[in-house]
Amino acid sequence: MSTLSLAKTALDRITQDESRLHAYACLDPDIALAEAQRLDRTGTHGPLSGHTVAIKDIFDTGDMPTACGSPIHAGRRPTRDAAAVAAIRAAGGLVIGKSVTTEFAHLTPGPTRNPRNTAHTPGGSSSGSAATVAAGGASLATGTQTAGSIIRPAAFCGVVGYKPSFATISRSGLSLFSETLDTIGGFAKNVADAALFVGVMAGRADLMQPPMPRTPRFALWHTPDATSADPCVLAELERVAQAAAAAGATVETLTGDHGWHPLMAAQKTIMAWEGVRALAHERRVHPDLLSDPLRAYLDAAAPMDAATYLAALDTRQTLGAALNAVMAPFDALLTLSAPGEAPLASTGTGDPQFNRVWTLLGGPALHLPTGTGPLGLPIGVQLVGGPGSDQRLLGAAAWLEAALT
Repeated sequence: MSTLSLAKTALDRITQDESRLHAYACLDPDIALAEAQRLDRTGTHGPLSGHTVAIKDIFDTGDMPTACGSPIHAGRRPTRDAAAVAAIRAAGGLVIGKSVTTEFAHLTPGPTRNPRNTAHTPGGSSSGSAATVAAGGASLATGTQTAGSIIRPAAFCGVVGYKPSFATISRSGLSLFSETLDTIGGFAKNVADAALFVGVMAGRADLMQPPMPRTPRFALWHTPDATSADPCVLAELERVAQAAAAAGATVETLTGDHGWHPLMAAQKTIMAWEGVRALAHERRVHPDLLSDPLRAYLDAAAPMDAATYLAALDTRQTLGAALNAVMAPFDALLTLSAPGEAPLASTGTGDPQFNRVWTLLGGPALHLPTGTGPLGLPIGVQLVGGPGSDQRLLGAAAWLEAALT
């Protein structure tokens, strides 16, 4: 199939769903078809040839606006692609459009709805990315995570979401909320495509086809606040762990706190301090164009003193290193991705409580969809590793995906 034919098929599918999903901030068929014709004309082929890609609307794109989900930047036209977008195009991927993000990839939801039930949220902040991959509009989509913005939407929409180790992918051309936390990753229908996608954006051939272990070693940890989760996701975590053990994996249960609550508090502090500074211009010049929730969040965070922020960084360093050492002997830690099935859209984008610490620690995290909850919405499990353990984690995730099939 030519890239032009691929583009026409994808655009037809997206157009059929867009009136109910609202997954795209910019969907211009002329731009997508021109890009497809360019790929066909130049004979550009690479590992992403045959893939359509949605780009979260906080990545600069030289041929489409980047508004960051805010009226402040409506119609803003970058002059160049973000580094990750340039890598996608060079690898033969067809950029099909810009997917909806929450406002500055933070609090206030966009219009996107969950493909499995449009009364429910797709999660945030990478809402449009997860939704379009789940609906089959794009085969791949970029995302970013500051707290839980890849793992949670992947969990709610029933797709694979992969957040690699911090700084695996260049953030050049990305609108940042937190220098310490923001991490680029992606969405796909399966582990192999997620690994390929992130490997391409990172320029890491070792991640594109990670070796699958014969007998992976998993640690099962419910985390200290798991009692607040819905019974359906707790039961699914246990089921997956038992299935992994039955298929030949070693599964060991972790106990103890391991600094969970101080690390959770540190993530919130760092995110707030850095968010105030990242949006200093918008807050000073356009406060009336910020949503009420975001403006209130920034106003509450602004008085924080530097000592509090530096103490949070120290907590990340000391307690984070200790928890990463606990995980080091394992190929992956099995834990919860989200508190339950996707909540109603009217309540927000869901709670990232089971993602914050893993983002803070800087290692890879991956959501693997594994089942369906009582509401008929997707559920699954999260696999986590220490910084730099991406290859091991991806191999273990692929093994688990195959074991559950």
